[in-house]
Amino acid sequence: MNKIVRHPASFKDPAGFIFESGGKIYRQVNQRYADEFKLLIDSGLYAKLTSQKQLLSHSAVADNFTGDNEWFTTILPEQLEHISYPYEWSFDQLRDAALLTLSILKTAITHGMILKDATAFNIQFHKGRPVFIDTLSFGKYDPEKPWVAYRQFCEQFLFPLYLEHYLKTDMIPLLSAHHTGISASLTARLLPWRSKWNLGVRLHVLLQRNVSERKQEPNPRITFSKTKLMNVILHLESIIKGLKNRYSEQTTWSNYYDETILGPQYLAAKEKLVTEFLTGMEFSTVLDLGANDGHFTRLVASMGKDVVAADSDSKCINGLYAYAKETKSTNILPLVIDLSNPSPAIGFGNNERAAFGSRMKSDVVLALALIHHLVIGKNIPFDLVANYFASFGKILIVEFVPREDEKVKQLLSSREDVFDDYDERGFEKSFLRHYSIRKKQVIPGTFRVLYSLERI
Repeated sequence: MNKIVRHPASFKDPAGFIFESGGKIYRQVNQRYADEFKLLIDSGLYAKLTSQKQLLSHSAVADNFTGDNEWFTTILPEQLEHISYPYEWSFDQLRDAALLTLSILKTAITHGMILKDATAFNIQFHKGRPVFIDTLSFGKYDPEKPWVAYRQFCEQFLFPLYLEHYLKTDMIPLLSAHHTGISASLTARLLPWRSKWNLGVRLHVLLQRNVSERKQEPNPRITFSKTKLMNVILHLESIIKGLKNRYSEQTTWSNYYDETILGPQYLAAKEKLVTEFLTGMEFSTVLDLGANDGHFTRLVASMGKDVVAADSDSKCINGLYAYAKETKSTNILPLVIDLSNPSPAIGFGNNERAAFGSRMKSDVVLALALIHHLVIGKNIPFDLVANYFASFGKILIVEFVPREDEKVKQLLSSREDVFDDYDERGFEKSFLRHYSIRKKQVIPGTFRVLYSLERI
């Protein structure tokens, strides 16, 4: 029998838990959730949400894998290729995840159910769109009780979006430090004074802040009729749809392939070489590190490959996400990742949310026009970069940008040159500790060298 490994993040909900067995992820449903699980199925809510591709579908499994006395049933969800977290999403990704949560909530209420929780971690991006993954988050709707997940929804969705909207800078990564959500008190302190005149801010931020900071005993819970609750949901939807990522300042590399590259001939030559390096190779997944605006992500995706695009420039990632939505691309996952400070393992025991490096494994890794930013821009030695890249996948297509290149000269123009080993020999010395060279070619018209490496 295959070993059963309970997921380290699945311990908070007594309704059940997820576990791994035989390389697949399962979910156990416990006896205490039996009535609600039956209602989810019998009410037609499950069929409705899965038909709209809003809820991850599953198949029933009769076996009690764990031998647990609390067992009611086991389900096998549709398997996810990649796991990402809210603090790795762009503004539009978090906004779409918020709107999906509210849409599911509205549908649940019409079927006699409600969301017991509204954490952003219940959403994953799968086949180009957000999908709700927690089958056990649905409870029976009771009009005598308030929506208990309202505060959680605000702290993990609305407040980060408000902060980005008003402060015009990246605030979503704050969710990494505040992984249970950004409080109303902190949000109120960070928001500019002018925002306090906004009705939505007054109702959802300041009112919650005032209630949470009261010293006296709280008043009895306010209940809502179904109509009033729907009106609250519609108001939240209206607010979120109106929020914009107003961070419009030009970032250093956000127009890299449009304006600041060596020229269209360089881009065409690099495209040709990348395509040649990939031709004849058997692979299905690609990790594009330092993807920038996603030019090469789109190139590889057009080959029918599944691509994760990682870049620290949230504007670029937001644009790539918009492209994937517009073109209905189901094989592109854009993520905001600073490779010099990637998402760490966080949560209880540092086990609830896995580090970026342990989640993202791929057949092929692209690292184009990236090395000089890490080694010179961030002072990360070749040895460490090579070791990190090798952890992601077997094949690496990497571009070495030498000192003679204008981009390297720009990086060195404002700092002391302490990079004695920054040359082709130093690059190969470090990378060949982890890889063997499959192919190597100078990009025509440049000093840059493109390598195809295979991990040893």
